[in-house]
Amino acid sequence: MHYKEHLSKDRKLKKLIEGSEPHTLKKRKNICNYLCASIMSQQLSTKVAKVIHTRFIGLYGNKEPGAQQIIDTPHEQLRSIGLSNAKANYVKNVAQFELDHGMDHKKLNKMENEEIIEYLTQIKGVGRWTVEMLLMFALGREDIFAIDDWGVQNAMIHLYKLDREDKKKFREDLLRISKKWSPYRTYACLHLWRWKDNPPEIK
Repeated sequence: MHYKEHLSKDRKLKKLIEGSEPHTLKKRKNICNYLCASIMSQQLSTKVAKVIHTRFIGLYGNKEPGAQQIIDTPHEQLRSIGLSNAKANYVKNVAQFELDHGMDHKKLNKMENEEIIEYLTQIKGVGRWTVEMLLMFALGREDIFAIDDWGVQNAMIHLYKLDREDKKKFREDLLRISKKWSPYRTYACLHLWRWKDNPPEIK
């Protein structure tokens, strides 16, 4: 069953999906670099994040570095490309974890979503949201619901007339609605993000 067909059972979501391009998920090989890039981009606009990541790759002759190369990069050099003190440390934490425990895609592909979240959030500087993005955009997992993502929350507030005031009830509403989307919750999130940035006329 194509995901669009399944998600269209939710009539409100159906309005977003109708006539829109279907999304495809990609898998990436270099998980360590993906995670480093995610940390660098936190709280930054896409444009600024891109500049910093380009500078980062530039430190290694425009090739994606291995974990050992990142460890060997002086802290000041990481700071010089525009990373905060904390982010420079977090990037090193990711590389160290890769060396000590491993996070290649073959290893992660054998693990369940929640196992991966538990495994990678052991790294200082890596939170649940970051790993959820990794599951979607680096491992191509189809059934991830990014409940803490501000964009997803805002889109759902508009679409389902939800209220953020009562935090506990709000989370329960988000989970209740998203349950119907399973096993294609990732695609639902992608459509919600796309709609938030470019809302169609919804009557």
